[in-house]
Amino acid sequence: MRTASPQRALGALELAAYAALAFPLAMAALPVYLQVPRLYGATGRLSLGVVGGILLAARTFDAIVDPLCGYLSDCAGRGPSGRQLGLWLAVVPLGLGLVALFHPPAAGALACGAWLTGGLLLTYFGFSLGSISYYALGAELSADPYQRTRVTAARGTAGVAGLLVAAVLPEALGRQLGLERALGLLSLGFLPVLLVGAGISASSRRSRPGPAKPSPPVTQGFADALAVPLRDRRCVWLLLVSLLSGLAAAIPGTLLLFFVADVLRAPDLAGVFLGLYFLCAVAAMPLWLALSRRAGKHRAWLLGMLAAVAAFGWAYALGPGDALAFAGVCALSGAAYGAELALPPSILADLVDASAHSGLRPDGAYFGLWQMTDKLSLALAAGTALPLLEFWGYQPGVLQAAGGALSATYSLVPCAVKLAAVALLVKAPLGPRAEPDSEPS
Repeated sequence: MRTASPQRALGALELAAYAALAFPLAMAALPVYLQVPRLYGATGRLSLGVVGGILLAARTFDAIVDPLCGYLSDCAGRGPSGRQLGLWLAVVPLGLGLVALFHPPAAGALACGAWLTGGLLLTYFGFSLGSISYYALGAELSADPYQRTRVTAARGTAGVAGLLVAAVLPEALGRQLGLERALGLLSLGFLPVLLVGAGISASSRRSRPGPAKPSPPVTQGFADALAVPLRDRRCVWLLLVSLLSGLAAAIPGTLLLFFVADVLRAPDLAGVFLGLYFLCAVAAMPLWLALSRRAGKHRAWLLGMLAAVAAFGWAYALGPGDALAFAGVCALSGAAYGAELALPPSILADLVDASAHSGLRPDGAYFGLWQMTDKLSLALAAGTALPLLEFWGYQPGVLQAAGGALSATYSLVPCAVKLAAVALLVKAPLGPRAEPDSEPS
């Protein structure tokens, strides 16, 4: 075996600097999904059907545009300066789009619908371009596989912090100021947080030893750039495993409020359960980091998936009065989710680095496909779980017994999907030979 030359470990300040942008990106994502339907639909500006149609169209655009954003990020140039340019180009549409979304005009339905559509398209484009450039910048901070996992763990930790703030602040301020005014103020306050986060993360660049690798030429076609990751069978395997594993996590996320209200009958505790889940994910990431260093990322991720099934499967048997037991489910499954936050993006970064022999190295194309896969898993969760519940006769607001259709869809279905992801991961060529710290001699 031939071992790559060791590299200096990333310091805590370098990791914190890179992770800074994950906080405002997560802050932007959650309110768009949770608050926009309520702001435009529940206030009478637009019918719920119109809001749903606009959201569906905008989210379809969002998923399709991710590979293009990856290509644009690559055209801006590989390396710190190119990724920084991608970050700064994304800040403007993301910031303006979010402010527009949460300052709807006092106008008729047609104008309001056009405003919502434009705000969503701006926000989604800025978010996609910014996050893909951001992920690619993280992959380029170090060539060492273990250091890459530290990078993704730091990014995941900051992102969870942003999610928690975005979940708590709108409700807390809304009780004092009213939801619309609270969201408007928060969107304005988001702008300096975004600018500061982008500035700090852009400063996290460092030079990597070894010869510089060329950026893909701007003249390279979009289809040619996208073909590089699609020809990489390890990347395709990783995307398939991640799609199934992400779907298994997204189904209970889609159904959480229904399960807590209609099965556990504790709707006021939904925020507590969600916060506990994410906090335990952050707390467990150092454990997954240490395990991945000893056993490899592939095996550690496999263990994380099995732990998620073991922790979550018994939610099927819970019912009224089992809030404390469900808190245990959230804590244990959240700890298992820490592996999902830290390990798969780090494996992808290893595959991108291993593809450098192509001479093109379209990092953005890899991460564009990765982000598209994430969004497809969210769309599939809503598109499968909700119709399945309707087929089984579930109606929101009607109390359910433990072990019924809602419990099965919430718990057993995602466990089955996760086990399918485990089976794929066992067969996937993502073990030690996919990691560039060791190669066949």
